[in-house]
Amino acid sequence: MAGGSLTTGAVAKERAELYKGRVTPYVIVACIVAATGGSLFGYDIGISGGVTSMDDFLEEFFPAVYRQKKHAHENNYCKYDNQGLAAFTSSLYIAGLVASLIASPITRKYGRRASIIGGGISFLIGSTLNASAVNLAMLILGRVMLGIGIGFGNQAIPLYLSEMAPTHLRGGMNMMFQVATTFGIFTANMVNYGTQKIKPWGWRLSLGLAAIPALLMTIGGIFLPETPNSLIERGSNERGRKLLEKIRGTSEVDAEFQDMVEASELANSIKDPFRNIFKRRYRPELVMAIVMPTSQILTGINSILFYAPVLFQSMGFGGDASLYSSALTGGVLACSTFISIATVDKLGRRVLLISGGIQMITCQIIVAIILGVKFGDNQELSKSYSILVVVVVCLFVVAFGWSWGPLGWTVPSEIFPLEIRSAGQSITVAVNLLFTFIIAQAFLALLCAFKFGIFLFFAGWISLMTIFVFLFLPETKGIPIEEMAFMWKKHWFWKLILPENTL
Repeated sequence: MAGGSLTTGAVAKERAELYKGRVTPYVIVACIVAATGGSLFGYDIGISGGVTSMDDFLEEFFPAVYRQKKHAHENNYCKYDNQGLAAFTSSLYIAGLVASLIASPITRKYGRRASIIGGGISFLIGSTLNASAVNLAMLILGRVMLGIGIGFGNQAIPLYLSEMAPTHLRGGMNMMFQVATTFGIFTANMVNYGTQKIKPWGWRLSLGLAAIPALLMTIGGIFLPETPNSLIERGSNERGRKLLEKIRGTSEVDAEFQDMVEASELANSIKDPFRNIFKRRYRPELVMAIVMPTSQILTGINSILFYAPVLFQSMGFGGDASLYSSALTGGVLACSTFISIATVDKLGRRVLLISGGIQMITCQIIVAIILGVKFGDNQELSKSYSILVVVVVCLFVVAFGWSWGPLGWTVPSEIFPLEIRSAGQSITVAVNLLFTFIIAQAFLALLCAFKFGIFLFFAGWISLMTIFVFLFLPETKGIPIEEMAFMWKKHWFWKLILPENTL
């Protein structure tokens, strides 16, 4: 890279071809730990909607909602509208937002393992509180503890994966976290399908089973090695080198070790990365750190996953049928993520995001039309239309699974230069959880107010997101992280925003 570039990754780019190593047992174990953490995140997302549609749970904690649900004359769209019920679901995410900001300096100062172990312990406490809850306060406190676990887990585990993985497997391993999340959602839906038949304590089993992967995550965190990057960043260069040789299965690690040393020196020289990211030269990265996670949530996917059983019951499905239908959507999401893994480095990020957006818009509009024409306050959908709604919702979930699901996390994670990477990742996680909280808290009220228009509401947002990607997101496929700065300077819009001396 000519001309004394200030781009942070120039040296790393030149050394990348000299990296040696293979897949070792340490990397495989790291994958298992990451999958455990991801499945916990997914399990918490998927379990909420099923539990909140169970009569035994509603009767004990939300009797007003239970009475509304039993009134045949009640507005179909409003039968579950209750802010306490929404708080049960969304309290987890506001706690996760705060925890993600706290986790960033802890992960940097004390290492990745510390945050993984802390997240696992918090999950254990939360699942225990929820399973044994005797009042609403105890229930929500348990959700808050789960949220703290999510904040620490989502901050530390993807970082741990990236640092442990060999360079040529890094992208795939990061997406495996999303795969694990989707399988966690599917597992939760299947658990709900089984436990809703266990009267009157099936909901306690649903909430308590989160303790199993939480225990595995905690034990895994205790026995795993720290990452070499973290050791070197904290001054233990010799230990870092020995560990690097061990996890790569070779002593020829000079190039990778030197990159880690230089990267850690630069990272340690930045005293306030949160202040740096607001400088004009980082404007594209800051915009993406906010827009990508916001857009991912405003697809409406979390509303479907949180409240799928409630949603299907509102549309006239019976209790068993609604849980079965939501289990189906969870399975579809889990499988569709593999489409992204197989195609993201061939077709590129933009193609998947734009095509997924178009398919999601189409599906939302179709569902809105069906519900608007065939579904009123005192009506139930016919069997044929009910099946059609489930099929279209599944097509929506497939599109999300190959596009905004994994790429809403992947794109932000690959565009930050080293000096603002920790701040950028924290902002991405915090924004994602903030909008997850807002939508989770507001969805039932929006469903009541907008009725079938809720699907048009989300379709409108997806339209804006798709246009944004088309106009403002350059293709990052095949571009090394250290050359991302050049990508922004070549883009028709961002080159007008960036100062002349960016490179």
